[in-house]
Amino acid sequence: MRSYPYPLLKPPSFAWDRSAAAAEPKVSEWVQTLDAAHADQTDWSDVDAAILGIPLSRSSISASAASENPDAMRRAWKYFTTYNLDHDVDLKDMRVVDLGDVRQHVTDIAQCHRNIREAMHAMRSHHPHVLPVMLGGDHSITAMLIKGYQDAHPRERIGILQLDTHFDLRDLADNGPSNGTPIRNLIESGTVKGEDVHNIGLHGFFNARSLKAYADETKVRYTTLREARKHGVVQTVSEALVSLSERVDTIYLTVDMDVLDISYAPGVPASTPGGMNTDELFEAVHAAGLCHKVKAMDLVCLDPFKDRGEMTVKTAVHVMLSFLTGYKQREK
Repeated sequence: MRSYPYPLLKPPSFAWDRSAAAAEPKVSEWVQTLDAAHADQTDWSDVDAAILGIPLSRSSISASAASENPDAMRRAWKYFTTYNLDHDVDLKDMRVVDLGDVRQHVTDIAQCHRNIREAMHAMRSHHPHVLPVMLGGDHSITAMLIKGYQDAHPRERIGILQLDTHFDLRDLADNGPSNGTPIRNLIESGTVKGEDVHNIGLHGFFNARSLKAYADETKVRYTTLREARKHGVVQTVSEALVSLSERVDTIYLTVDMDVLDISYAPGVPASTPGGMNTDELFEAVHAAGLCHKVKAMDLVCLDPFKDRGEMTVKTAVHVMLSFLTGYKQREK
């Protein structure tokens, strides 16, 4: 790697025109695109968050064009303002920079994963105070991102808050480093401890008994959506964050969009009935954003080619902004 962030990263395929400064900006006018020509001279001291696209979906078990999601979300920014009426919070005072996308190899998934790991390591090494927000891509990217984070912070104990319909604990011997194995990958590599993972959103007939057995064996913590609703989804998330915070230095939030019910997320390849509604997910990620130990977030498994009327893509942007709302409220 000669410099940061290029050539390790590549610019997004398009950037919004931000020549006119709006008093009440759209998100498309607010997020800055990193100037590739002067990337090495960027002053990171006042940057709050960095957005990074991870356009990889060849490692997905089911056919998926989740690689197209980062740009789809960028294009949907035009629909949103920076003001969150629900919480009376305006994000426009935050400085958020879009770094572009991690370079991907056409056929070599292992090389793609190495690039992702190196990108996270570079982000945490060059500007560790900046909040990383990653737009996937399939769920295999999470294992590589957390490993890259660990590379940069080898003394930190990392925990995971996972919002997901699936355990993602499939056997690596059968499935490889796919979107069905990222949590097992992290546990078996010793990057995280099973007890430092808390999955919220599991439901129905979409996980094999053997995966539950592995979760129990490795002490993975999990709360089914049925149980979370009885207790309150936000309360469940908040208690999981408190529990994780007592043991770990950093909490990594990973949001698999298949946690949503199929009626809310037609653009998710593995969408299922019985999942969360959008309000539950927005409130869950907002609660995570409030937690000071949550230091990174990714959003995965959204195929815009399967979407209808940008329903799921718009929901994903709302998820990202809801998380950033909580993050901004930490100031108070």
